[in-house]
Order: sequence, then C-alpha cells, then structure tokens
Amino acid sequence: MSFSSLVQDISFRDTTPSAASEQRRQMARGTSSASTVDDHRSQVSRARSYASTSATSVSISGDIASQLHGGYSHPLARTWQAERQLTKSMLILPLFITDNDDEETLIPSLPGQYRRGINKIVPFLEPLIRKGLRSVILFGVPLAAGVKDALGTAADDPQGPVMSTIRLLRQRFPQLFIVADVCLCEYTSHGHCGILRDDGGLNNELSVDRISDVAIAYAQAGCHCIAPSDMNDGRIRAIKLKLIEAGIAHKTVLMSYAAKFSGCLYGPFRDAAGSVPSFGDRKCYQLPPGGRGLARRAIERDISEGADIIMVKPASQYLDIISDAKEIGRNMPVAAYQVSGEFAMIHAGAKAGVFDLKTMAFEATEGILRAGATIVVSYFTPDFLDWLES
Repeated sequence: MSFSSLVQDISFRDTTPSAASEQRRQMARGTSSASTVDDHRSQVSRARSYASTSATSVSISGDIASQLHGGYSHPLARTWQAERQLTKSMLILPLFITDNDDEETLIPSLPGQYRRGINKIVPFLEPLIRKGLRSVILFGVPLAAGVKDALGTAADDPQGPVMSTIRLLRQRFPQLFIVADVCLCEYTSHGHCGILRDDGGLNNELSVDRISDVAIAYAQAGCHCIAPSDMNDGRIRAIKLKLIEAGIAHKTVLMSYAAKFSGCLYGPFRDAAGSVPSFGDRKCYQLPPGGRGLARRAIERDISEGADIIMVKPASQYLDIISDAKEIGRNMPVAAYQVSGEFAMIHAGAKAGVFDLKTMAFEATEGILRAGATIVVSYFTPDFLDWLES
C-alpha cells in the first residue's frame, strides 16, 4: 500500500458513521461552521501522523535494530565493520630460490612469479622492502644435475640455495622476518616429502629425523621461523626438542602446516619448485579434502607438540578449517596459505573479464581474515603493498 492510499484509508476509517451523519445534519441545517472544518482538518492531521508511524513500522517489519544501512554508509565506517583489516605486516611473500645464482625465470603457470638465483634476490626485494614488505618464506629449487637423491641430502647443504639466501638476507635486510619452508620434496629424486620404505610408502620415523635435522640447520643459519610442511606425524615435537637441545628454541618461531590438504591446487607450485612426485601422490600423508575432524585432530596435536603458529593450506576452500584453527588455538596466531592454484584462478578469472583482479584479490583475502587468520602467505603480496598505500 502506498503512503497516500494509507492516509486515505485511515482518514476514512477515522471518520466514524456517527460523526459523518452529524456533519451531514449540520450541513443540511446550514449550521456548518469554521470549527467543524477545523475539526475535520485535525482528524486528517492525526490520520497522517498515524499513517507515518504505521508506514515506518511496515518498512521496519519488526525491531528498530533491523536498521543497519546507516552503520556502513561511509567508506571508513565500512572498514570498521571488519574484525581484522589487512595490513602489510600480515603478509608473507613466497620466494623460489634456485641453485643457479643468476637465474630469473618466469613460471608460466604462476602469473608474474619467478624462480630466482641468489644474485637476483636483493635487487628484487629492495623496492618491496621500501614499500613495507615485512616477511618472506623461502623454497629451495635445486636444478643442478644429480643433486637430488633418495634422502634429500641437498636440503641442508650449507652452500645450497636456502641456507645461502638466509645468510644473505640477514646481512642485507636485518629487519626482514625470514621463514624457511622445511620439506624434502624439492630435494628427493622421487619427489615425496620424506624418506621412503622399500614398498614406496613413507617411512615416518626416518622422515621425521631427517626433517628435524634440516629444520635445525635452517634455524642455525639465521632464519627467524621454520615451517615444516611435510605432514609427517610427530615432526613438530621432534623439531621442538632439537631446538631446545641446540639452545635456540627461545629465538626460533615454529610454524606448523598443521592442516595441509591434498588436492589439485598445488599444480603451479610444483611446476615452480620441481616437486612433482615421480610416482603416486601425497594423499596418504596430506589431509583428505573432506576431513574436517582429522584436521582438528592434527591442529590439536601440533599445538600440544609445541607449535607457535598454526597454518591452514589451501585457504579459500578451507575457511571452516581456518575458523576451527582459531577456535582450537584461540591464544595463537593462525596463518593461511593462499596457494598457487588459488592465485592462478583469480588471475584467470580477471583475464577472462569475470571480475576485477584487485577487487577479487581483496575479497578472497578478506574472507581468509574473516575466518580467523592473522597471517596470510600470498603471491599477491607485491600488489598489496601498492594497493594498501592507495
């Protein structure tokens, strides 16, 4: 019902039959007066007032608390609605470091991302650090012939790409927070994340011992944070104990890829890191996509074993797991890795004209923060450093 119709309806209903008869009798006797006209106008005024109140009630359809638009009517007021707002300090930039010192090779499946040798790292990072880059995570990519073997012995080579880069970055950028991913898949001839049994299955005990040795080597080389991504059972406890034994637990952050799911979103990363398994897959040690309860158990386990930060990977398809991680580790930072496949999909959608790249990058990342993450590993980091300025 329109407002004018509502006024007419109420005016008609407020003019009772007896009042209407009296008005007609007065007019018939010629006794209609100014006071009668005033009385009628008063009735209409009251009707309009009542109609206004009724119309407002109809539009609200309930309690006054249902009126929300004013609370986010201004751009700044809209930002205040976010529990967490993206800042530069939340971002970690992945870097692929090769053993070819002068290499700078574009990764075709990962838009705008490169494999770089140690001689190309400082020139690449200098402008980003001036823009506010606070942290990087290092992935070693050995390319030399014969460097990979069944035990991944090149992973903790003091002259290898990761340890050399850690020392260089500590010297050139003392304020940069350096995270080192810890896994064997890039260094093993078979491409799996540990040492294998004769039947091709993962030898968890030997793998944990090897992974923890590599983690200690990276910490002793000077990285601030070690991040084991191998998903072997018990590796967090083993690493924590060795950090304590080495006397460096007090200055080394242990970030666990506690909820790392298997799936198809790692394709571009495996192209970049050269870590595609030579046989089989990783479904027996990475989590199944539907395994929410299993993820919760893995998070609880890694917290109990001494993790300082919990990571969920991938991110956008696992917002419920990020929320679970925040609930279980309510007093801990929660990280999320927006993996290579997520990044590539956003770029592909933007290239096809489905949406604007910047808008979608922010929407996806804000969803990750809303779910509970306070740290985001993202290939969009260089873009965000610019976008957050504007």
